[in-house]
Amino acid sequence: MKIILYTKAGCPWCKGVLDLFAEKGVVYEEREVRSNKVYFDELVAKSGQTKTPTLDIDGEIIADSDREAVAVYLKGKGVAGF
Repeated sequence: MKIILYTKAGCPWCKGVLDLFAEKGVVYEEREVRSNKVYFDELVAKSGQTKTPTLDIDGEIIADSDREAVAVYLKGKGVAGF
């Protein structure tokens, strides 16, 4: 499973997802969009919006999410530890 997590520095919802991933040992790639225009443009192209956290999980976009929604999604996908 490939996970790309689009974040913005200072975003409390992003921190929640980052903390969740650290607690559960989830392997992911973080792309901070405020400091990188390429990542920002990629976020908009994939999701049609600018809000974070947004995830790309094996090509499925979970836009403007939070810790609880991400945990429910990963549990539904049968990811270990959820």
